[in-house]
Amino acid sequence: MGSEAHAPPARPRLGVFKLASCDGCQLTLIGCEDELLALSEKVDIAHFPEASSRTDVHGRFDVALVEGSVSAEWQREELLSIRERSKLLVTIGACATSGGVQALRNGKDVSEFVRAVYASPAYISTLDRSTPVSAHVSVDYELRGCPIDKHQLLEVLTALLVGRRPAIRDESVCMECKRRGNVCVLVAHGEPCLGPVVHAGCGALCPRFARGCYGCFGPKESPATAALAARLKELGVPAADLARRFRSISGGAPAFADEAAKQELEHD
Repeated sequence: MGSEAHAPPARPRLGVFKLASCDGCQLTLIGCEDELLALSEKVDIAHFPEASSRTDVHGRFDVALVEGSVSAEWQREELLSIRERSKLLVTIGACATSGGVQALRNGKDVSEFVRAVYASPAYISTLDRSTPVSAHVSVDYELRGCPIDKHQLLEVLTALLVGRRPAIRDESVCMECKRRGNVCVLVAHGEPCLGPVVHAGCGALCPRFARGCYGCFGPKESPATAALAARLKELGVPAADLARRFRSISGGAPAFADEAAKQELEHD
């Protein structure tokens, strides 16, 4: 019996997409360098405009990585198309998971911002709100950060491609501080810090340099924002400052947005 040639199994197809963002999370993937080369041997990176001129924007994908918030109608329409053509959709970064710094516009007069910034406001098409991807389509996994962490990204991609749950720790920045042996800036120095209510992933970068956490990785699961706000007030942090801190990088996340609104009411 003659031998038959068999085609190698098709590699999983990966697509990387951008909405309203700075591209920093995509650059984290490019910065993986050696790991990215190994990944490209196992995965068909079919669409990644930041890294390659080869694009297949209309194809189907096993995994789609989406960076950025929905800040314009065309982005919402593109997102719906991406979701329809993707087996798994993973949001990467604070913009995609909570609206990012663009969410600072929410609740404000966006037309006033447009008139102040652009010489020809009539050419600008934007939504009144900046919203996370999950507000429009179902999301299979959220990877937080501003930008995301390289090692968490590689873990998520590896896990999803082999069919297991990503092993990302569900803990606060405080746990990272403890493992690194950092002196607690909140306890020792009275420095305002969001670390107790923020998801781990940054390696406690700011506390390592004696600065309070700014909340780049968004709220952890069931964050005790009210308790932290009460403690920070005891240290003399005004309600208006607390509101600004919670409305910062991940201020579009419901837990932070709600606490910011409470502090703004108290300030008024």
